Amino acid sequence: MSYIGKTPTIGNFQVCDAISVVNGQAAYTMQVGSVNVSPESANHMLVSLNGILQKAGSSFTVSGSTITFASNLVTGDVIDFIQILGNVLDLGVPSDATVSLAKLTATGTKSSSTFLRGDNTFASPSSDYVKLATGTVSAQSTVSIDGYYTTDYNMYKLYMMGVHQNATGQDLFARVNISGSAQSDTSYAFGYRYQGVNSSGANNVGDSGGWTSNAVTITNNMSSSVQYSSILDITIFDPLSTTARKNYTYHNMTNYNNDGGILNQMGGFQYRGNTSAHSGLSFFAGNSQTTTIEHWVLYGLKI
Repeated sequence: MSYIGKTPTIGNFQVCDAISVVNGQAAYTMQVGSVNVSPESANHMLVSLNGILQKAGSSFTVSGSTITFASNLVTGDVIDFIQILGNVLDLGVPSDATVSLAKLTATGTKSSSTFLRGDNTFASPSSDYVKLATGTVSAQSTVSIDGYYTTDYNMYKLYMMGVHQNATGQDLFARVNISGSAQSDTSYAFGYRYQGVNSSGANNVGDSGGWTSNAVTITNNMSSSVQYSSILDITIFDPLSTTARKNYTYHNMTNYNNDGGILNQMGGFQYRGNTSAHSGLSFFAGNSQTTTIEHWVLYGLKI
C-alpha cells in the first residue's frame, strides 16, 4: 500500500538494558526494564559492538532471550546497544484503554451478568446451585416470598434466620402462592414431629398434622425476642409443574416461649387443591401477630 508522506512505523521497538561484558563469555541475557525479552529473530535486531553494527546470523545469533556472539568477548569490549525492532508486520502494542468491544468481533450480549468465553462469545455462567433472591422482613402480618421460580430449576431451598414474632408462644403458618395469591382453602395435608427440652430440663416429644387444613404449621411456640429467634429451611420440589401436586419438606429449630428451651421440628406438606404451578410461599403468625425475619435467602437447584 502506498502512502503520501512518511510511511507509518509499526512494531514494538525496544532498547535493551545495558549489558556488562564478561571476559571470555559469548552469551548474554537480554532484558528491558530488568525483564527478559525474546526478539522474533536475529533479523529483528540492531546490535552494535565496539561501535560496529553487527551482522545478524553470522556475527550473532539469538535463542529466546539469549544473544550469542560469534566469538567470546573480552575485557574492554563494549556492547554499545541492542535494539529490538519487533515484528515489522505487527501493529505494535496498543495503548492502554484503546481496544474497544467492536475490535473483538465477539458475539452475544455483553452485560454485567455475562462473560467472554475462549471462542469469543459472551455467555451467561451456568450453575446447578444459584442464589436467586435474599431479603429481610420487619414486623409484617403476612410475609410473601414470591415470583422467583423459573424453568431453569426444578428444586429450591429457602433458608430463614432470626425469625421471631411480636408476642411469645405463637406459631408460624405457611400457605402456597398461586399467581402471587396465598391459597387459604382447606386443601393442605401435612405432618410433623418434634422433640426438645425446656429450661427446666423437661423433655417434649410429639407429632401432629392435618388432612384438610387451611394452612401448614411450620413452627411451634415461637419467641418474641431476637435473642431466642428461630431458624428454618424449606425444600420446594418442582413448583412449576402443572401435572402433579407439589411437595414441600421443612425443618426448624425454635427457642420456644422465651425460656431458652430447644425444640426441633421436621415435617412435610402438600397442597391438594389443584395441580396449578406455584409462584411462592406466604407466612403468617397466629393470633394476628406480626413476624420479623432478620435474613432469608432462596436458592435454585437443578436435579
